[in-house]
Amino acid sequence: MTKLPTEMTCIGIIKSGGPEVLVAEQRALPKPAAGEVLIRVAAAGVNRPDVVQRQGSYPPPPGASDIPGLEIAGEIVALGEGADRFKLGERVMALVTGGGYAEYCTAHQSCTLPVPSALSLSEAACVPETFFTVWHNVFERGGLQSGMTILIHGGTSGIGTTAIMLAKAFGAKVLATAGSQEKCDACLRLGADRAINYRSEDFVAATKEFTGKTGANVILDMVGGDYIQRNFEAAAIDGRIVQIAFLGGDTAKVNFSRLMLKRLTYTGSTLRSRAVTDKAAIATALQTRVLPLLAAGKLKPLIDSTFPLVNASEAHARMESSHHIGKIVLLC
Repeated sequence: MTKLPTEMTCIGIIKSGGPEVLVAEQRALPKPAAGEVLIRVAAAGVNRPDVVQRQGSYPPPPGASDIPGLEIAGEIVALGEGADRFKLGERVMALVTGGGYAEYCTAHQSCTLPVPSALSLSEAACVPETFFTVWHNVFERGGLQSGMTILIHGGTSGIGTTAIMLAKAFGAKVLATAGSQEKCDACLRLGADRAINYRSEDFVAATKEFTGKTGANVILDMVGGDYIQRNFEAAAIDGRIVQIAFLGGDTAKVNFSRLMLKRLTYTGSTLRSRAVTDKAAIATALQTRVLPLLAAGKLKPLIDSTFPLVNASEAHARMESSHHIGKIVLLC
């Protein structure tokens, strides 16, 4: 095994602000604690929470690295005490609480998964944050089952593209919203049964039309704001609305009587601050239910663009442009 360096290149946030505050730095190599592995990072996924952290509105939880980055893929190069699930040299992908924008990163072994041979490490880096989020919120909290209808907002985001593919893989009917014809076409290519251009169509009316006026059984929303009331209208009787972000604002004037009249469940979650045991349970479900689909080539993350690690600011600018379709990835 090659001797490890004492320092690594990583991306620091020099102050809250725009993409330009992301700068390459030299820091000491992290050391894996008990139950952790050290991964030589080949690729790291870029996610909206990274942007919000850079802007100063999403600080890392206590004990987490201040380096941004929540999902990585690479090779295990060191094992912490009691870390026995993987061997040195194994290709893995991991969900981390921070530190992903770096040449090396630690991860708890229970939040680490083997990379199927069908995936490149760049593709594998797109899996942890998005697939963990979608599985927990759509299938566990939302209760999506075969034959049900799901409405997915932000259909061409990393979360949206993943949600479309997973929902279709498990037999659901899928509607997705997007902001252009190009993005709507991309949703359809991914498997959506109906793509709704929210700039020219009313997603409530489109959902009612598609479902014969019954509405969507599950709604995955990252917008919030005035979508909250409209989601109540688009949902079916006994529907579940799952909130995972508030890009359109976290306050709204809502008529909550629709919750009662439709017997709706309105729920939501965050992932980063959850206990390791919670994330481990999601990882176990993914390994059982989803990794076989990835291994067989039935699912494959959609990559919009890649950037060298030191050009993380350009990756963030790409995300904030909202022109991307799929995942943005940093390469080490």
